[in-house]
Amino acid sequence: MSQEALQRKARSEARLESESVPLNRHLPFIDTESEVSGHTQEEVALRALCLLLVAVKGEGLEQEIVERIVEDYELGPHFTPKERAFVANPEPSEHERIQFCWRYEAAWVLLWALGYVESLGKPTHICDVGYAVEQMKERSTETFVAESRLRSLAEILDEADLIYRYHWAVVDARLKQQPAPAELEPGVTMERHYALNWLIGYMDQAWDDISTDT
Repeated sequence: MSQEALQRKARSEARLESESVPLNRHLPFIDTESEVSGHTQEEVALRALCLLLVAVKGEGLEQEIVERIVEDYELGPHFTPKERAFVANPEPSEHERIQFCWRYEAAWVLLWALGYVESLGKPTHICDVGYAVEQMKERSTETFVAESRLRSLAEILDEADLIYRYHWAVVDARLKQQPAPAELEPGVTMERHYALNWLIGYMDQAWDDISTDT
């Protein structure tokens, strides 16, 4: 096993130990920089804008306004099949709305990857939705992409490894019918894991099909 993978795992485990998060030292290593392809700055930026739009609609934004934003930001070609169906549906179910509202947390990860958010921190609380939406409102699509500064693959892999281990602790607690440990927020943890797995091209899966194995 490469030194990169060994050191990354060791750093993550030290962080979790310092936060009293349960560890599974048998969890495997994640891929290294040479083993992942990642995404371009433009791909990440467009994905972030799509996530913010579907999350805002999930909160109840009127269909007419949703459609105008889609047109203004030219997002139509960049939605996934599930997102496209949701955006086009003028009367989604409450369950669908709630599921897409959670995409704020995934968008927050991408905003971090693009340099709009300074730090992700421990997944203990929901993101600053107002700030996230403002990053989109203040910019056109072109400006949003241009002003992004995609973080290094090493930084993204560090967060991907860390969230993988946080998520294991959350899932393990759920399987034991216990509350999530160390104040971890299960929904936030899962959404971050989802987004980070996409960022590192986990198993080459498309956005709608991302696995969050623990």
